[in-house]
Amino acid sequence: MKRFFRTKSRDHLLADMAEGRQLRRALGPWHLTLLGIGAVIGAGIFVLTGKAAASYAGPAISLSFVFSGLGCAFAGLCYAEFASMLPASGSAYTYSYATLGELFAWIIGWDLILEYLFGASTVAVGWSGYVVSFLKDFGVVFPASLTSAPLDGTLHATGAILNLPAVLIVTVMTSLLVVGIRASANFNNVIVAIKLAVILLFVGFGAACVNHANWHPFLPENTGKFGEFGLSGLIRGSAVVFFAYIGFDAVSTAAQESRNPQRDMPIGILLSLAICAVLYVVVSLVLTGLVSYTKLAVPDPIAVGIDAAGESLRWLRPVVKAGAILGLSSVIMVLLMGQPRIFFAMSRDGLLPPVFSRVHPKFQTPYITTLLTGVVGMLVAGLFPIDLLGEMVSIGALLAFTMVSIGVLVLRKTKPDYPRPFRTPGMPWVPLLGAGFSIVQMVFLPFGTWMRLVIWMAIGMVIYFTYSHRHSRLHTPGK
Repeated sequence: MKRFFRTKSRDHLLADMAEGRQLRRALGPWHLTLLGIGAVIGAGIFVLTGKAAASYAGPAISLSFVFSGLGCAFAGLCYAEFASMLPASGSAYTYSYATLGELFAWIIGWDLILEYLFGASTVAVGWSGYVVSFLKDFGVVFPASLTSAPLDGTLHATGAILNLPAVLIVTVMTSLLVVGIRASANFNNVIVAIKLAVILLFVGFGAACVNHANWHPFLPENTGKFGEFGLSGLIRGSAVVFFAYIGFDAVSTAAQESRNPQRDMPIGILLSLAICAVLYVVVSLVLTGLVSYTKLAVPDPIAVGIDAAGESLRWLRPVVKAGAILGLSSVIMVLLMGQPRIFFAMSRDGLLPPVFSRVHPKFQTPYITTLLTGVVGMLVAGLFPIDLLGEMVSIGALLAFTMVSIGVLVLRKTKPDYPRPFRTPGMPWVPLLGAGFSIVQMVFLPFGTWMRLVIWMAIGMVIYFTYSHRHSRLHTPGK
């Protein structure tokens, strides 16, 4: 049994980084921060804010963002310590390998596919909705059969053929990532600048048109059902909008492509998370001030808020939709960037076949796994609805956050002498709170999501016990 819980030492990890299979170090703290912002700001601001306000928390959705952001902040501090101490590709997978053992590392690596691959597909479906709406404003209408999922949340046929726009955006982003990390990061920087400008325009002009009466009551009374307004609704709203924060941990997957990971990784993770949290709170306050929360259960809540402000802000409608399209594009790109680097790290450790760690001789990118991720992402985005995908992403990310938070505590106990350029403050309470917030939000997810997670993990266990543990480099030293 001991072989299933063997850990990988820091020296072993650093030796792997020194091998010839090296990724290009092209990212500084600015690139990493913008990668984090690019991954986080998207569906949260442009889609989820309205639905969560209308169904769960009312104008107090801004507090839901605060609570959910606190949980992410605790986990983010743990990610920052690991990223500075173990600057290798693999994110939570690598951290678990160094602390909790190989079996837990495999579980997390397999679980991260739900966060990155399914996350990219989820956002691609949202991107498709905004593109269809934007083009419709100009008289260009696509048939519903080519812009909807052929399967619903219960996996029954809907009559549609394929969500073609979702497939196309995944194709474009995959191609860009194969070309190279620097080109992808520069593209992301431009997109992030544009969508931040759009958000600031909405906040700046929208704040002047806020009707303060829309903020009363700030937290509507509970309807008598758990989770529908009141304190329970505020907490449930926090669990729902957690999806809005998913992506900041994608920064840690680029550690091996950072010029100075010990310094730059904590900056990128924590600064991107802080910027996004502030923007979420401010946007949700302005939005619920422009229009009654009862009218926000729509796919494009910010556009509805602009319409409610009257003719003075009507010019912002196409600008916001264009910003949403660009913003969601960068989220897709960053999530698609994260998954191949998880595969890369798992293959380098022998848990996946060697082809998964093959690097392109010219572009120096993990092109095989990037292409594989893109192909699977296209199929998932084209076939499945956003609600089913979103729930799977949330439970995958929350499980990873829990494991990372626990891992920090374990490594402080087992390897107290490891150099830690960044140390998680408030030990042991910050990691405990990070794990606690994540577990509570997992409990709020539907039972069906838990069942799909169990099935997914069962498939992963079959692969681990039939291939991975026998081919592990720790099982065959010198391999």
